[in-house]
Amino acid sequence: MLPPRFEEPARPDPDGAVRLTDSDAALARLSAVQKHYLADPFIRHFVPRAHLQPPRPPLINVGTYVRSEGIDTLVERWFAFAEQECVQCQIVSLGAGSDTRFWRISTGPRKDLLRAYFEVDFSEITMKKAMAIRKSKELSAVLGKPEDISVANGGTSLHAPKYHLLAGDLRQPPSELLALLEPHLSPVHPTLLLFECVLVYMSPQASSALIQGFVDHFDNAARTQGGHGVLGGIVYEMFGLEDSFGKVMKSNLMARNVSLPGADPYPTQASLPTRFLKHGFTMAKALTLRDIRRSYVDPAEQERISHLEMLDEIEELELVLGHYAITWGTKLPGGATVLKANWAAWDLEPYTNTVEGDE
Repeated sequence: MLPPRFEEPARPDPDGAVRLTDSDAALARLSAVQKHYLADPFIRHFVPRAHLQPPRPPLINVGTYVRSEGIDTLVERWFAFAEQECVQCQIVSLGAGSDTRFWRISTGPRKDLLRAYFEVDFSEITMKKAMAIRKSKELSAVLGKPEDISVANGGTSLHAPKYHLLAGDLRQPPSELLALLEPHLSPVHPTLLLFECVLVYMSPQASSALIQGFVDHFDNAARTQGGHGVLGGIVYEMFGLEDSFGKVMKSNLMARNVSLPGADPYPTQASLPTRFLKHGFTMAKALTLRDIRRSYVDPAEQERISHLEMLDEIEELELVLGHYAITWGTKLPGGATVLKANWAAWDLEPYTNTVEGDE
């Protein structure tokens, strides 16, 4: 008889639970699309058996809509400034997951203003995304000619003329991450960093080093290469988790082995802009999703959304939206660079309206 076979126990995967949050976000967006909150013909390609997925509760659908509305508007206004400058711009989406923004931009009216789009995430996620892209004729067609699309690094990276999908750990030294981007990243063009629910899962030290790495890269390029591109950033994440609701949120996530170390330095809405200001950004602002829903969504859209589903949990919705925020900031180049657009005025514009739950 052969001796029993020894199998080394599987090592725990400390990042597995965080990677699963991308599936949650993709399913939430798919649900919001299916219920007609949002228009996004591309998300179904990134969700397995999309047509069989059950819808999410109205509270999640509304939250997903408000998040998308706020970020989409900021990105649109970033492109508007680039148009005023008569220059193309770049987007670097860090922790991009299953996001579809590249395809939405590249099939929209601003497509010619996009110079390059970068997505960085764990290799397990980028491999799945690269496979989904190659499998879908609709997604691949947007990238360009087949001969101009290449897969690299064992299938974890994908390159096209304007799109670059890269595998990387955002907690690594920023120099290593920037080395991945540098062959295609221009320090001359306005560059927008997107952090959608990613920094909150990192230590404050790691997230601070990441932002500072981009600041140093653009500053060094300005001194040595004549680069003078505007640097911008958008962060979407939860904050203020020391109240009773926040503690329940953290406890629920901890039950799924997800911790939120990045939330600790930001206990209030007023503290959120320091995310960028401490790195020398010219301006930074923050709004909660509750703020955006109440005052920054077109009243006609408010009316349309209100008829999609019955929403009974208004107080709970307000509580949840009050613990998520969008923070954005701009760092203007130093020196005597003359800019045509007022990048420091990058903002959301409020509407004079009220929504249910304000009274």
